[in-house]
This record gives sequence, structure tokens and C-alpha cells, in this order.
Amino acid sequence: MSLRFTKMHGLGNDFVVIDAIRQSVDLTPEQVRRLADRHFGIGCDQLLVVEEATRPDVDFRYRIFNADGGEVEQCGNGARCFVRFVHEQGLTAKRRIRVETRSGIIAPQLEDDGLVTVDMGVPVLEPARVPFVSDSDAIVQPLDVGGETVAITAVSMGNPHAVQVVADVDAAPVAAQGALIERHPRFPARVNAGFVQVVDAHRIRLRVFERGAGETLACGTGACAAVVTVILRELAQSPVRVETRGGELDIAWEGPGQPVLMTGPAVTVFAGEIDVG
Repeated sequence: MSLRFTKMHGLGNDFVVIDAIRQSVDLTPEQVRRLADRHFGIGCDQLLVVEEATRPDVDFRYRIFNADGGEVEQCGNGARCFVRFVHEQGLTAKRRIRVETRSGIIAPQLEDDGLVTVDMGVPVLEPARVPFVSDSDAIVQPLDVGGETVAITAVSMGNPHAVQVVADVDAAPVAAQGALIERHPRFPARVNAGFVQVVDAHRIRLRVFERGAGETLACGTGACAAVVTVILRELAQSPVRVETRGGELDIAWEGPGQPVLMTGPAVTVFAGEIDVG
């Protein structure tokens, strides 16, 4: 099977984007892993599939596969690339679209300056819905990680995040702790592990160990979850600029019950065709 693809990235969080509207696509997890492999495939953190909508009130369906081949619910940097892709490919003339995902509807918009703003929806904080196993709905919760207790905030932005505040994000044990947190038994669907440093009331620094991908240069939903965390903990105020290793995102959130708005770049790198066997 030969597939046409486009390589894109949002702040270095990179994607293989596949149009499943104008070509037939039926990938196995093993084929996804092969495409994501940086030595034997194209290389990416996630593979994004553009499909026709399955309901009349949306424009497209958006599927996301991590580099390990598993399908996940949401990807914020990918959502920005999604709207740029469908616009550049002539699949729509709309600058604002409604997109169906496994976790609900998102609404990305291509701005006049080339950046993309995405309405990521209302963050989920109830532990059972994250999902996170806890008898408490406290914002800050203890989590045993390799014999050490760390303080985390569990947030779902369509996918689950465990966010901890650290003094210095450069010195944070992202690789060691991230791998343990990702598969922690209190997170039955696994989890993205975020490490956030507060710089001032409107700026934070962030690193994220992503579920199924490891540490990435940026994580859009992770940035949203981090901003929700620091605002709830009264460590910052909206809007917040999030510095990642791949670049900066601007996140606005007016508090519980309100949607999170994320603005940042989406870049097309190259296009090609590959035989996936």
C-alpha cells in the first residue's frame, strides 16, 4: 500500500499527516510504528489521520496515533497542524472548522498572521473522568513515584495529564519520573507527565513526557493542562505564555467551566509518498 503524506510540526512536536478522504487508509499498529520510526520510516511523535465527518455538525474527523501505534484521544499541537493541512490541501476554504475527535469537538481557527488558535474545550478536573484513581477531588494530590512522593494535579484536556510544579524545569527528572508516571497504576489509561516551572504571573516553562512517545519538544494539551494547573494553584494568571523546548504557546483560560484557548504556530515541512507494505 502506497500512501501520500505530509510532514508537519508544531514547535518541534512533529507529525505525519495522512489524508484519508482522497485515499484509502487502513493502518495497523505495526505500520504506524514503522512510519513513526526515525531510522526506518518517516519519523514523528504522532501520526494524524484526516477523515470525513461522521456527523452533520462538524467538518472533519481527526484521529491521532502515538509513535507506539496506540490511538489516543487528543493532540493540541496536532490540532493546529490539522487546520493548516486541510486548508492548504483545499479540503476546505473555512478558516475556522469544527473537528470531531475521540474526546469531543474542537474548533481550530487559522489566524490572519499565520498562527492557529484552538478552542480546546473545558478542562476536566474530576478524578474519575481524567481518569485518576483518588478518594479526593483536591487540586493538589500526592503521588508515589518510585518511592518518592510528588505533588501532582490531574487534568484532562481530552487526554490525561499529571502536572507537577518544579523549581527548575531543566533539572527536573523528566525521563526517569516521566516513564514511571506514564504507567502509574492510579492512571488506568496511562498519562502524560508534565513538569512546569513558574517564571512569573504570565509566563511558565514546561517539559512533557508524553504517553506513548516519550519527551517531546512541545505538547499542546500539556501546555493547556499546565496553565490550568498554575492558575488553579494561584501561581499565575491568564493569559500565560508557555515556553517549551520547541518554542512558545499562548494559553488563555478564564477559570472553571470555561474553555481553554491555545494559540501557536503550525508548519508544513515536506510532502511525499511511502510504501507501507
